[in-house]
Amino acid sequence: MAESSPAASRPHADSPSTDFAFRRLRTLPDGPERGELRRETICAWLPMAHRLASRFRNRGESMDDLRQVAAMGLVKAVDRYDPFRGKAFETYAVPTVTGELKRHFRDHTWDVHVPRRVQDLRNRVRVARRDLSQSREGRAPTCAEMAAETGLSEEDVLLGLEALESYSTLSLDAELPGTDDGYSLGDTLGRCDPALDVAVDREAVKPGLRRLPERERTILYLRYFRDMTQVSIAEALGISQMHVSRLLSQCCEQLRIQTLQEVR
Repeated sequence: MAESSPAASRPHADSPSTDFAFRRLRTLPDGPERGELRRETICAWLPMAHRLASRFRNRGESMDDLRQVAAMGLVKAVDRYDPFRGKAFETYAVPTVTGELKRHFRDHTWDVHVPRRVQDLRNRVRVARRDLSQSREGRAPTCAEMAAETGLSEEDVLLGLEALESYSTLSLDAELPGTDDGYSLGDTLGRCDPALDVAVDREAVKPGLRRLPERERTILYLRYFRDMTQVSIAEALGISQMHVSRLLSQCCEQLRIQTLQEVR
């Protein structure tokens, strides 16, 4: 059983005296007795883990999730702690649990995936911008000032500033700030221009058009660019309307086949 001592002899009331329990854990072989002692030791230190988790409240994660993450860090600390090295368990456990919580936020709570290096740059730039803003009478620090403060290059500072906007995202249906007309962020985005597909098709068919005889090119131009009827084209070229219809069909089919072959 994990023994306890008066709270006054510990830095925190949730810091039980488990030195003897840890020494036994390191000497007992695997089995029911060691498993039960390990469970009791973890339970004895859970209040400390929950206290550390509470430091990260109001950051978008529920307290239940944070306590679970802190408990996982505590289990790692209990399993890795070596009492024979002379360091108090709390001294070893606090950074282990805190690191597990920070890792959780770094790896699981970003709406946009950002590499760890960029996340670290973000944190350094965020702290530097906050500290420099306090010493400059409200003026936002420049990129060069933040680079000098952090020891980073200006390129890395800019990268960290961009990452500041990547932690959370806005819904496209969210109303724009400062508006009350229901205008959403999605309304500001451009739409796909159907003329782009037409431009691609025109470029694809140009080589085939150049290879057509002049009369066939003229017929296609008058029909599809001047919007003339087949009868009007026939009168302009001095041929029958049936001849114009046949030439249009042949030219279009030829261009279609040539274009598909070139694409492949």
